[in-house]
Amino acid sequence: MSSEGDVLDEVPPELVRRVEAALAEDRADDVRSLLADLSPAGQASVFEQVAEPERDKLVGILKRDLDPEALTELDEEVLEDVLDQLDSKEIAAAARELETDDAATLLEDLPEQDRQDVLAELPAEERAEIERALAYPEDTAGRMMQGSLVKVADSWTVGQVIDHCREATDLPDDLYDIFVVDEAGKLRGSVPLGRMLRTKRPVPIVDIVDPDIHSVPVTADQAEVAHLFRDQNLVSCPVVDGENRLLGVIMVDDVVDVIDEEAEEDMLKMGGVGMDDLYAPPVRTMRLRAPWLLVNVATALVASFVISQFEVTIEKIVILAVLMPIVASMGGNAGIQTVTVTVRALAMGDLTAANAFRFIAKEAIVGSLNGLMFATLLAAGVIVLFGDWRLGGVIAAAMVCNLMAAALAGSLIPLGLQKFGIDPAVSSTVFLTMVTDVIGFLTFLGLATLFLL
Repeated sequence: MSSEGDVLDEVPPELVRRVEAALAEDRADDVRSLLADLSPAGQASVFEQVAEPERDKLVGILKRDLDPEALTELDEEVLEDVLDQLDSKEIAAAARELETDDAATLLEDLPEQDRQDVLAELPAEERAEIERALAYPEDTAGRMMQGSLVKVADSWTVGQVIDHCREATDLPDDLYDIFVVDEAGKLRGSVPLGRMLRTKRPVPIVDIVDPDIHSVPVTADQAEVAHLFRDQNLVSCPVVDGENRLLGVIMVDDVVDVIDEEAEEDMLKMGGVGMDDLYAPPVRTMRLRAPWLLVNVATALVASFVISQFEVTIEKIVILAVLMPIVASMGGNAGIQTVTVTVRALAMGDLTAANAFRFIAKEAIVGSLNGLMFATLLAAGVIVLFGDWRLGGVIAAAMVCNLMAAALAGSLIPLGLQKFGIDPAVSSTVFLTMVTDVIGFLTFLGLATLFLL
């Protein structure tokens, strides 16, 4: 058991089983006790691991005792299920405890009438802030920013700023920078908290302001914001409108969440899954995965058509049917390596038009070298096993061609898709598989027809 005041992030399986047993026996006090030492992330993990009927009972037991921060950690499917068990007053009570950006995320997927019922339960000022956040498009800086910050006039002294911070009742929990604005509310710069505390009280705050700070427009995409934080090692960043008026601030903890989301989204898309469907119902999961499987059927038919053109060759040299999957699979695996590197480089902004040619050339060289190495090994094995040096030469040549083609396709396909405005993470692997299968079968069977018949 943790000491008083400690919270646990990791949830051992035994704890989940104990929670499930307490729920089955309707021991509400035991359930509360078991979850008492868990952090918000730990509580969210329990909600996600128990089955849906137990989850509903868990919500019913906790209700107002549920840490609002735990709601922000839940998977979207689980959050929707939890919110269905809460009324508008309970959801509003949770929203009041959250930063504006988290509260907006909590309410954004509610049905319109339910959202309006929740907003009606909030104080006017908090309701206005959340409505402003919800007015911005999803995945933009406006949706990420929080309104809780310290904004002071450029006419104040350091002493006035310090007194303001001491008297304010709504200071953010995490405070790193003081933002300075002019009479029109336009951002003039920021003052790190440490610098202000080291400065004498009579000094005008504008004398120690840093005017060359980074800011982001309210309409900026969240991926651009994440790149800025990463490249500039930022802890916080102000958000401004088109006239440079200060609207809010984005904190690094929210950016970490975005980086995780973007990485997860790209990984899922590369597998042909548009969203994390771990907690989705089976029928919905099937519908999410079916479209790209259908595209795969079409591309597989293309490869099958190529094989059908060499039916006579395969009938005469049956061993070709055994060996040709090796060429195709090696090309596919090599291509996926290149696609993975390419998609990541595009997502991180490391691969641009300026260095694209060097990148493609490098991948082609790598593909050729790998092709030569594995061609030598495979040819030697074929000659030893089947005693046919011509067959070894054919599979070696096909291996070199396919691995080089895989490297080129793995870099060119994502670049081409991005140029046409298509997310390369979604469809690169589907087209890559078609290319490596077609090139692999075509070269191997074509060379076999020329040199072995």
